[in-house]
Amino acid sequence: MATFLYHVGRIAFRWRWFVTFLWIAVLAAVGFAATKAPAAPDDGFAMPGIESQKAFDLLEERFPGSAADGANARIVFIAPSGEKVTATENKAVIEDLVDEAADGPQVAGAVNPFQAKAVSEDGTTAYATVSFKTPAADLTDAGKEHLERAVDQARDAGLTVEIGGDALATQPAAGGSAEMIGVAIAAVVLLITFGSMAAAGLPLLTAIIGVAVSMTAIIALGSTFGLSLTSGTLASMLGLACGIDYALFVVSRYREERGKGRAPREAAGMAVGTAGSAVVFAGLTVVIALAGLSVVGIPMLTKMGLTAAGAVVVSVLICLTLVPALLGFWPNAVLARRVRKGKKPRRTKTDNAGSRWARLVVRHPLPVLLLGVVGLGALAVPAADLQLGMPGDEAKPTSTTERRAYDALADGFGPGFNGPLTIVVDAKGADDPKAAASVISQRIADTSGVVSVSPARFNEAGDAAVLSATPSTSPTDARTIDLVKTIRAERSGIEQQSGATYEVTGSTAMNIDVAKKFQDALVPYLVVVVGLAIVLLLFVFRSLLVPLKAALGYLLSVLASLGVVVAVFQYGHGAELLGVEQTGPIMSMMPIFLVGIVFGLAMDYEVFLVSRIREAYVHGERPAQAIVSGFRTSGRVVVAAALIMMAVFAGFVGASESMIKMIGFGLAAAVLFDAFVVRMAIVPAVLALLGDRAWRLPRWLDKVLPSIDIEGEAITRKHPAPSAPVDQDNPELVLSR
Repeated sequence: MATFLYHVGRIAFRWRWFVTFLWIAVLAAVGFAATKAPAAPDDGFAMPGIESQKAFDLLEERFPGSAADGANARIVFIAPSGEKVTATENKAVIEDLVDEAADGPQVAGAVNPFQAKAVSEDGTTAYATVSFKTPAADLTDAGKEHLERAVDQARDAGLTVEIGGDALATQPAAGGSAEMIGVAIAAVVLLITFGSMAAAGLPLLTAIIGVAVSMTAIIALGSTFGLSLTSGTLASMLGLACGIDYALFVVSRYREERGKGRAPREAAGMAVGTAGSAVVFAGLTVVIALAGLSVVGIPMLTKMGLTAAGAVVVSVLICLTLVPALLGFWPNAVLARRVRKGKKPRRTKTDNAGSRWARLVVRHPLPVLLLGVVGLGALAVPAADLQLGMPGDEAKPTSTTERRAYDALADGFGPGFNGPLTIVVDAKGADDPKAAASVISQRIADTSGVVSVSPARFNEAGDAAVLSATPSTSPTDARTIDLVKTIRAERSGIEQQSGATYEVTGSTAMNIDVAKKFQDALVPYLVVVVGLAIVLLLFVFRSLLVPLKAALGYLLSVLASLGVVVAVFQYGHGAELLGVEQTGPIMSMMPIFLVGIVFGLAMDYEVFLVSRIREAYVHGERPAQAIVSGFRTSGRVVVAAALIMMAVFAGFVGASESMIKMIGFGLAAAVLFDAFVVRMAIVPAVLALLGDRAWRLPRWLDKVLPSIDIEGEAITRKHPAPSAPVDQDNPELVLSR
């Protein structure tokens, strides 16, 4: 592997014009294809295998043309203090708004609250439902503006009017300013690390090119494979973070090889052959983790994982080809200023911050190990109380009209009003469908925790009906989950009595089923990605204990990050510092995302750091000294890479949406724990305690495993560095102090 990549780096350096134009041509081709590609379909959120999805499918089958997936706007009216919405003037304003809204474009209908009895008992609150013919993503600006003008007229008349539903809701976005903040912080970290504008700018440039290629390819292939920019959100985030990190390692190794006296082209070949080998296997672990999302069985999640995996593959290819090609154009520009001016590199002591830290850990491995494990273990304790769900409007800031509408409906109609359960009755085999629906309605109404059940609404064929059951508790309350379980548990007796079958769906039941599916998939997913990665690291390091240690350390960092997410977003500790106004269950996707993404990134740091330690060990150093040498050459670069990752992820904590805050905070915390506690403290402590045993491999297994040579021993032996006056442990990349 190292020998092959060594030649790739030299070829890319020599044929830099060809390689550069090839990537420009690829970007232009996918960009042109993207402009000609038809619009991609909406990702949707199909969830095969759960009851809520089966009920929804039955609803669409038996009630064709009902626009079950159409957008809706729930307009909430609140009378001025001391007044009622039923007062003559207020009632007239509300009816005028409903009539005006019904005449809007793309509107299927608007329900008058006074005819639908959608008025609270105290008469202070009412709501009207406006249904649209198309999904929220397909609503035109004209349709939205028409509804907004009607609402403004009602507000001008003195009523408080808030709008819930998805018709006018702002869709959460994980890009824009958040990514720009991450890029800006990454630029500062790179500049401090390298002390060169060119060295700092090159990883940013190649990462941005990689993201551009990936995102335009997603648009170009969207209609063919059912992808959309929603699927590419994760691809954009990881493509940017991994692209910067991978180029950072290659550029850093190039500078190191130049400091050893190698010619530019030879240094580029050595950098790609050594650091590039680590990039390949680190990228492969990320791809394994992301592609493994397909085991969850959720189509949208599978698409997100595969598109993100594709973005990482593009980042690896750019790192191995475009980075050495650009180094060929400016071979000296990425070097330190002192070297560029023709001066000799500073001769420094053999110590730097990385080697001093490693020497401290090597001297006291047991206390460092215990402190790291106990600290992460303590942070992981809240993860035992993890509650999954799908936060809705109640998790949005009170500054949004959706949150205010949610609160007003809960105050006026009860906490369960915002999350009614939809009961879909299949009366095809019943002798008397109406009587069967009546029995089901009555039995559900008698269930403890149900406030009311709406009259059954039959389809034209008369073989299916829909009921709406309102719980007494809020959608995210644990008692609502118990209620759904109770209604389903009583199904066999009710169906036997009525002669018809029924399924429970609706947003609340869907969220409960989704959370359960994610929870059930978490352990199999962990087994798949951890098992495959242990095998991969076994090939890389030719050791049994090092891959096992890497996997256990990763589990510690993931559990600790889940623990702090629960502490902040579920318990509310420090939530106000992040602008979280409402605590509740953790988003169902969060643990799966955390497990998959952090696993790939954790293995990045493991490969980059431990490969340098093993490289020193293979070249004859004792275990303790090899740890110090590995940290001397790679410690600062790994720290910079981790800071860049944290910057990219932490930029999303400033988003207004609680879900995006949660993802950004969780990923930033996981990188912090894994890079600085596990890889920089626990890993050297364990290696110091194991000594030579860390690198032992049974003889029979050693014969079976292929020789990968990620450390580049073969090319180093064949192409030794020329004698140079520079300290081998401190190449010219050391900054002036």
